Amino acid sequence: MRTLFGYEEEPNFPPRYNGAAAQPIGIVRQVDGKRHFVLVRWGLLPSWIKDPRTFSLLINARGETVLEKPAFRAAMKRRRCLIPADGFYEWQEDGGRKRSFFIHAKSGAPLAFAGLWETWTGPYGEELETAAIVTTRANQMLAPIHDRMPVIVPPEAFDLWLDCANVDAQTVAALITPAPEDLLEAYEVSTAVNRTTNDGPKLQEPVVAGQLQPEAVKPPTRRARAKRVKNDDGQGALF
Repeated sequence: MRTLFGYEEEPNFPPRYNGAAAQPIGIVRQVDGKRHFVLVRWGLLPSWIKDPRTFSLLINARGETVLEKPAFRAAMKRRRCLIPADGFYEWQEDGGRKRSFFIHAKSGAPLAFAGLWETWTGPYGEELETAAIVTTRANQMLAPIHDRMPVIVPPEAFDLWLDCANVDAQTVAALITPAPEDLLEAYEVSTAVNRTTNDGPKLQEPVVAGQLQPEAVKPPTRRARAKRVKNDDGQGALF
C-alpha cells in the first residue's frame, strides 16, 4: 500500500473486511506536495453544517453533480483524496431478495477510489474529519449487479487527482468515468456481509453452489421506512 500510494506514514491500520458508514476509513491526501495517510469518518460532513445530528451521512458523492452540489463543491476544488481498498461489495435485486457480490481487480492489486474530504469544526473548537467516495454509472461488467460504482483512479492519475493546488476541479472531473471493462471481476459472497457487525476474511470467500445462506438482515419497520427521505439521490447509499 505504501509503495503504491506513496504516503510517508506507517499506520499499521488493521485490515477491514466490512467497512460501514460512520466508521473510520483510511484516505490518502496531499499536503505541501507530500502524500499522507489519515483516518477519517466515512460520511462527509460539510464545514458549514451547524448541527451534525440534523445532517444525513453523505457516504457517496455523485460524480455527475459533484461540481455543483453545495456539499461537495468546495471539497472538489480543494480537498480531493484517494481511498485505498482491495475491493467493494454490491447487492443485486433478485426476486425480492438481495444477492451480495464482492468486486475487485482481476490482478489482485489494490484499488484507489476517488474521494473528497472535509473538516468540520464545532462550537467548542472540536474537529471532525470526514470523507465520501465519488461514484459514477456502472460499466458493462457491473451493470447487471448495480447501476452505480465508485470512481477508480488509475495510478498514473494519482498526482492529477491529489494536486488540488495546481489542478482545477473542472480538469480533474475528466477522471470521473466508469472503470475499464477488463479491470474488475465479481463473484457472489455470503449474505453475512449484510450485517455490519460481521468482519473477517470469510466474508470475501465465494459462495458455493447450494450453500445455505445466513439469515438476511431483517426488513425495516414501518416507522423506519417512513423516515426515508423522499426523492433520495443516492448520496447516502452504498454506490
